[in-house]
Amino acid sequence: MMLQKIILFHLFLLSNFAILGLATANSNSNSNIKLTVVVDGIRNQKGQICLRVYNNQQGFPFTDTSEVQSGCVQIQGSSLKKDFYGLKAGTYAVAVVDDQNGDYKLNRNFLGIPQEGFGVSNNPTISIKTGVPKFQDASFSLKKNKTINIAIKYSLDP
Repeated sequence: MMLQKIILFHLFLLSNFAILGLATANSNSNSNIKLTVVVDGIRNQKGQICLRVYNNQQGFPFTDTSEVQSGCVQIQGSSLKKDFYGLKAGTYAVAVVDDQNGDYKLNRNFLGIPQEGFGVSNNPTISIKTGVPKFQDASFSLKKNKTINIAIKYSLDP
């Protein structure tokens, strides 16, 4: 009888460790999501494309201090791809700049109109009338590895 209790106790412990291991594996997989961003429509063949991944409205799409991850890729054609690793499941938006002068930001004229190519996730309509895109218009849900496409614009619609 005592031997049965000891065996049952050990089985109980083993099953709890196995369940704990599965929960840990699931939580780790939720924080190791890969986002692939494909940027299309690049006109220039010099400079770099800079990308910023945001998880809330704060600073989106211009500030370079509130993004979750960022990176730049040298231009080598009309399209490029950048992978972001280690993201957690959640809501994100991506901003892209065709950085021609190497200052890592979108240059704008005195009226605020972009002087370099730009784009945001979901490719919302951007014009003088609509103004700066909002996080909610550019955001998407990220639950597993995902690829998004962003088309660069080089001028605003009238």
